[in-house]
Amino acid sequence: MKKPDTESRIHVVISEQELKLNDSIKFVADKTCGATATFLGSTRDNNLGRQVKFLEYEAYEPMADRKLSQIAHEMIDNWEINKVSIQHRVGRVPLGNASLVVSVSSKHRKDAFYACEFSINRIKEIVPIWKKEYYKNGNSGWLCPVRVIPRQQRRDKTVKRKNE
Repeated sequence: MKKPDTESRIHVVISEQELKLNDSIKFVADKTCGATATFLGSTRDNNLGRQVKFLEYEAYEPMADRKLSQIAHEMIDNWEINKVSIQHRVGRVPLGNASLVVSVSSKHRKDAFYACEFSINRIKEIVPIWKKEYYKNGNSGWLCPVRVIPRQQRRDKTVKRKNE
């Protein structure tokens, strides 16, 4: 069976509105796939010993949109992935709400899991979206992205690509 063109296999959203997990799952759903992996990143009430009230995300949206699409293409190029949906929230994100949703469908679970994990690390690495935490004590602070160690340098080489 011929796969649809790449663009019809990718769904990218940057929104100030609440993210819709079901929209991502519906987009990637396909009868030819036996696996759907989904990651939901949400605002927690603490970080580094501080009590968090809410998060706020800012983005350079034209570039962020291009970079999220680039990541989706990388996922399709490196794993046996059918469809990818990436949604990222901007603006104020209350406790318990999602700031990132990634859904991936594939014939087999390993490709879906590996591609999903890859996307989260890659988003932190190249997408111009910045996170600011607001704390219960009235302070706030911008968080620097976590440095992502290149896969070749990691001891845990769980993110395997289709040609490995």
